[in-house]
Amino acid sequence: MNHNEQMKEYYKRCDIGLIKGHLKELLTKAKEEIKQIKVEDIDLENMVLIDVREADEFASGVIPAKSIFTIPRGKIEFAVDDKLVNLSDHQIVCYCLKGARGLMAAKTLKDLGFSNVVNLEGGIESWVNAGKEIKNYLGYFTLCTNTTFK
Repeated sequence: MNHNEQMKEYYKRCDIGLIKGHLKELLTKAKEEIKQIKVEDIDLENMVLIDVREADEFASGVIPAKSIFTIPRGKIEFAVDDKLVNLSDHQIVCYCLKGARGLMAAKTLKDLGFSNVVNLEGGIESWVNAGKEIKNYLGYFTLCTNTTFK
């Protein structure tokens, strides 16, 4: 294979449309395996929540569960420790901003052997839009959807 053919083959593999198609396929398969849970089904006292957003996203606020872990999606495989394993008899709920990273994190945990893991449908965005409280280093708050700024 000459250099021109090699470059064509390389660009064919790097086609963004093809990559996005594979991602859509991965998400579809994950949805078939991972149960989606709705905001109203969250039990803050008994479920273990894992926020898989990035650190700068955690700062905006997390769902105030009794057991909450903040583990970025890219580190979930490496961040599983004894504390999380010891809580595996509880239902584990993964979430992100809108749902896709939470879904993939839940699938990863299932692949690692966690059997009772679900994803929050719509992520923390659905939580906030339902008028639910979040917390950050400043305290607890809810989103005011009818506030007008002048």
